[in-house]
Formats: sequence, C-alpha cells, structure tokens
Amino acid sequence: MVNIPELLNLPVLEGDLARLEEALGRSVLADDPFLTEVAGHLIGAGGKRLRPALALASAAAGGVTTSDGVLSGGVSVELVHLGSLYHDDVMDEAPSRRGVDSVNSRWGNLVAILAGDFLLAKASEIAASLGTEVAGLLAATIARLCEGQVAEIKSAFDVNRTEDAYLTSISGKTASLMAAACRIGGITAGLERRRIEALTTFGEAFGMVFQIRDDVLDIVGTDESLGKPAGHDLVEGTYSLPVVYALADPTAGPELRSLLGRPVDPPERDKARDIIRATDAIVAARDRARQYADTAAIAVRALPAGPVTTALAALGHRLLDDI
Repeated sequence: MVNIPELLNLPVLEGDLARLEEALGRSVLADDPFLTEVAGHLIGAGGKRLRPALALASAAAGGVTTSDGVLSGGVSVELVHLGSLYHDDVMDEAPSRRGVDSVNSRWGNLVAILAGDFLLAKASEIAASLGTEVAGLLAATIARLCEGQVAEIKSAFDVNRTEDAYLTSISGKTASLMAAACRIGGITAGLERRRIEALTTFGEAFGMVFQIRDDVLDIVGTDESLGKPAGHDLVEGTYSLPVVYALADPTAGPELRSLLGRPVDPPERDKARDIIRATDAIVAARDRARQYADTAAIAVRALPAGPVTTALAALGHRLLDDI
C-alpha cells in the first residue's frame, strides 16, 4: 500500500498529520453517541490520509506553516473522501475496509448511507467556516465525484469503453478531490493566485497518475500485494485503461472481448488478466500515467524552490516505480 507521507519524505508533515488525526476525531462528534461511533469507524481504522497530506504539503510548498485554517481544510477533504467510501461500500456490498468490518456490513446499508451523508455534511460545515471560495469548491468537487462515479457505473461491462471515457471518469471520481485538496491548501495558506492555480493543476495530474497506477496494479498485482482480490475491477465490469488498450489490440482483443462484457468467474478473470499482461497494454498505461506525472512536475515549478516543492515534483514519478 502506497504511503504518500513516506514518499514525500517530509518530516515537517509528521507533527501536522498527528494534529490532523485529533482534528478528524473531533470533527465527527455528534449528539448521538451511536452516530459518533459509526461516523468515526473508518477514522479509527487509520488510512493513508493522502488528501489532507496534499493539502498540508501544498501550504508548506508555498512557505507557509500549517495554520488552523490549513488543518481544517485538510480535515474537510478527508471527510469527503471518507463519506464517499461509506457510499462506495454500499454500492459494492463490500464486507470490509481498511482491515475492519465495513460500516454497511456491521450496521447495514441504511446506517452506512446516513453516516456517509453526515460526513459530507460535516465536511461542508467546515468548508463554510473557511470562506465562500472553499465552500463552493468543495460543493463543486462533491458534484464531480458523483458525476465520475455515475459515468463509471454507466460504462460497466462495456467492452467499447473508450480511453476518453475512462479518463473523464477518473478525473471526476479520483483526481477532482486531490486537485481540491491542493487548491484548498493553497487558499487557506493565503498563497498567490498563480501558485494556487499551479497547485490545482498538480493535484489534478497527480490524481490521474494515482488512479491509473491503481488500475494497472489490479491487473498485474497479487492478492497479497494489494491486500484485496486482484482483478476485482474485471469482476465488477470496470474496464480500466489497460483493459481498454488490450481490447483494442488486434491480436489479443477478440479473445479478451469474448470473455468480457458480462460477469466473469475466477478462472475467466485470471485468463483475462493473463491476456492483458501479454499485450503492450500495461506499458501503454504506464506511459500515459507518466505523461500526467510530467504535467504534475512542471506545474509545481511555479512554487518557491525548496524541499517540499522538490518532493511534490518527484511524487508522481515515484508513484510509478513499482509498476
């Protein structure tokens, strides 16, 4: 599992992320102890805290220490992420998340949906306290998350899914929140507008790298390395970039197409993964991700030189080292 704070290798983040954990716990306190327990379930299970780490690093890249406002911005984007996970687990009927029972598995779908809504509401409340720009940005980002997820649902089991359709979907469901995290970090730190725009471009491009990498690993990884069943996207009918490329291969495409377009059993899933790995699809997907990593690295040139900016510039490429 990728650890972004470790990849950034920024000691300055360690203390701030500890403060973030405390603030996250406080943010979901409700009058009802049961709601507090459910809303805090995944917070207590831990996590990479990727999105708030990007918010804090964005402020630090601008030479600004982590103020209460920056910290609150990081909390707001993490709450949106957590709320989306609660809803995702209901849609996927996931039995577990982060090594613990999922909320839907433990308390049922209705509780999971309401708790997810509660987390999104708390995120919006925090964003509103940070000003109209942050509040509007977070609301627009939640809308983009929904649009990206709906686009993915509509394309389920579609063997004619295009590269553009895939990229549009992941831009909404993944990259938009990372872009928002970086932008909110810049806004709450009071950075110059051109630097806020640069951070937004970085976050969007890095988010694309992150999702493409994740999708490649679903094809080439193992259950052990992923900590979840490999090839799960194929089972769910989510045809990611390497699948799209393999389906377009004149030699392997027809055989792969005959397997897909419908639910697959484990032997069919494994055969499909073998077919995809035997093509140039993995290399092509990695190259596409590298283009986004290049975009991310170029974007942060607008930030002051220093160790944080250097770490951000290298982050996308470092993420691709293991695929």
